[in-house]
This record gives sequence, structure tokens and C-alpha cells, in this order.
Amino acid sequence: MAKVELKQPIVEEISNSIKDAQAVVLVNYSGLTVEQDTILRKELREAGVQYKVYKNTMMKRAFAGTDCEELSQHLEGTNALAISATDATAPARILAKYAKQFPALELIAGVVEGAYNDQAGIQALSQVPSREELLGKLLGSIQSPITNFARVLNQIAEANGGAAETEAAAE
Repeated sequence: MAKVELKQPIVEEISNSIKDAQAVVLVNYSGLTVEQDTILRKELREAGVQYKVYKNTMMKRAFAGTDCEELSQHLEGTNALAISATDATAPARILAKYAKQFPALELIAGVVEGAYNDQAGIQALSQVPSREELLGKLLGSIQSPITNFARVLNQIAEANGGAAETEAAAE
């Protein structure tokens, strides 16, 4: 078998992963210990993020003609891809968290919902809360006025109820 035939399935695997992805983040993992890498991979896996190390030449071939083509300029050294098909912020959020803990981990660039982001863009994206957190905040802000209104009505009822008791006692 020729080398190209052996590499083609890997290029197709990368292409299929990035084709419908919400977010693709490129990181340099050089200098991470096995223990640190294991911790990072576990959290990414729990968040539904695919994290894998590929050869740079394979990634370049897979990126050609896609939204991720701009990432090819950063493919030097030891790189890994974090790909999420469902949550656009999860890879950046988790990787940025661990980049603070483990300085050896470096966010390089990414493509989120079809738009290229440099290192600063990925860092900014990592500050955006998850979808669940945003929905929770929205629900809380919707419930807040209703809860406050119910509390006020309850206080009025208690105040009026207390006034009726004092009138009954006075008679």
C-alpha cells in the first residue's frame, strides 16, 4: 500500500469531524505532562468535545477548501484539535481554563460557527458562559419580577390580615 492510501482515512476522519462542527480550536500541547493531558482530555470528553492529536500535514490536507483553511498557517510544532459539534464555546472555555492552570498549553486559533478567530478571539470566546448557564440566567431574569410581585402581594395580605385581627380585637 502506498503511503497516500494509508493517510487518506485519517484526512477523511478530520474532514468529517470539522465539516459540521460548531467550533474547532487548535492548541499547542507541547510541555504538558501525561497527568495534565489526562485531566484535560477527561473534561473535554465529558463536555462532548473531541480532542485529538494529528500530524500537521494531515490537518493541512483536511482543512483545504473548508472554513478551517486559515488554521493551516498555524500548523507548526505539536498541535492538537478540539472539536465540538454541539457547543460553540465549550472547547475554548475548557482549554482556556486549563491554559491558566498549565502554562505549557497554548491556545493558537480556532474557527467558531464558520468564522476564523485568532488567539485573542478564542480567549474572548472562552469568557462566554455555556448555553445552559445563559438559559439559567434568562430563566432567572424572567422569574425575578414574578417572584418579587408575589412577595409584595404576600406582604400586603399579611399586613391587611394583621389589620383585620387588630380591628376584631378592638371590638
